[in-house]
Amino acid sequence: MALQLVFLLCLFNFVSAAERNLVASLPGYEGALPFRLETGYVNVDEDNGAELFYYFIQSENDPRRDPVLLWLTGGDHCTVFSGLAFEIGPVKFAREPYNGSVPRLQYNPYSWTKAANIIFVDSPVGAGFSFSRDPKGYNIGDVSSSLQLKTFLYKWFEEHSDFLANPFYVGGDSYGGKIVPYLMQKISEDIEAQVTPALNLKQGYLVGNPATGESIDTDSRVPYAHGVGIISDQLYEAIMEHCKEESYSNPSTIICAQSLERLHELLDECSKPHILYKKCFYVSPGPNDESPRRIILKKEINELKRPPPRPPIDCQDYVNYLSYFWANSKATRDALGIKKDSKDEWVRCHDGDLPYFKDIKSSIKYHQNVTLKGYRALVYSGDHDSVIPFIGTQAWVRSLNFSIVSDWRAWHVDGQSAGFSVAYANNMTFATVKGGGHTAPEYQPERCLAMFKRWISNKPL
Repeated sequence: MALQLVFLLCLFNFVSAAERNLVASLPGYEGALPFRLETGYVNVDEDNGAELFYYFIQSENDPRRDPVLLWLTGGDHCTVFSGLAFEIGPVKFAREPYNGSVPRLQYNPYSWTKAANIIFVDSPVGAGFSFSRDPKGYNIGDVSSSLQLKTFLYKWFEEHSDFLANPFYVGGDSYGGKIVPYLMQKISEDIEAQVTPALNLKQGYLVGNPATGESIDTDSRVPYAHGVGIISDQLYEAIMEHCKEESYSNPSTIICAQSLERLHELLDECSKPHILYKKCFYVSPGPNDESPRRIILKKEINELKRPPPRPPIDCQDYVNYLSYFWANSKATRDALGIKKDSKDEWVRCHDGDLPYFKDIKSSIKYHQNVTLKGYRALVYSGDHDSVIPFIGTQAWVRSLNFSIVSDWRAWHVDGQSAGFSVAYANNMTFATVKGGGHTAPEYQPERCLAMFKRWISNKPL
């Protein structure tokens, strides 16, 4: 019986290890990859067969000593590939007209893998290449997906025990920034209860342009729009006078509703993720896109069902358009080790076609709980983001009522101010990224890498 048990355990470990796929090359990237990439799946719901897909990229510096960072992204079931290819990962798309072949990838010299090992996870179930064999597995929300991420981490570190001693951080942006502090609290509670394997969470977490679930996330668009000259003094004063006692998302008077409608009309004149960038108009791919190479690609993946609208090539979102064709190519799926019949079509974001319960009404209390336990925190915002303006983020950080250690000051890259920051007594730092949008690394990669490297090394920004 004992021998049978040993055999079963060995078999389990072998099968589990087989979920890991070492990727030496990627379609669209010329030559061997200059970094170590592993992909794989972790089952986080045995009853429904729900599995989270991940990309693990080892540090390009010193992987055995550098921190391990779990990275989450935002949106409604948006893939973490957005964070990898558009923000902090070591590859990016070449901005060139789509010609029907697999879009080209280039090396990103400002990848955060210069200083950390990063686990990019497609979460919640249904995002990216994550999937559930039983449709019931898609019935999740903030709390359940966070607990599944905790399960993911324990299983992942059991398989990668050589990284258990590395300092561990949790990070995310946009809506992912709402999940991060709750997940941090749950992991910290397990550490206090001596749950194994013990994650080396003594360092902390970071969130960028983060949602909280509070109305301040969107209400702050009013003073922000006024401050940058999008709305007039008169409109600002009308909103302040007639929308005093309510969230701006739920006006109770006609004057308030009319004022807010005008606010949104004026904000719509700008690109919301970055108010200085081109506001783009999209068109559906048409007959002119049907080059012979694209027809071949469509046949490879059994016809594209939901191709995204095509923006102009000088639009920031053009790379989002390219990612759809890259991720849905058979060559990419083979290289990444995507399970057959797990996902008929990859989309960057699901836009509400999968269930999701927003049952963390506010993440602010979790920020307070975790930082009071002594964990370090970096909260940063691109200062040209009107989706979740830095004004609102700065306001809830101040509401924690922690004393200031280093008051508002500039931080620098190459002798020039790269943003402004304030440090608090509880090891929380708030920083703006000059010229950053939603999200900051997408628009200011060099500045954000400098910020990250300093903070992860426990140095002043």
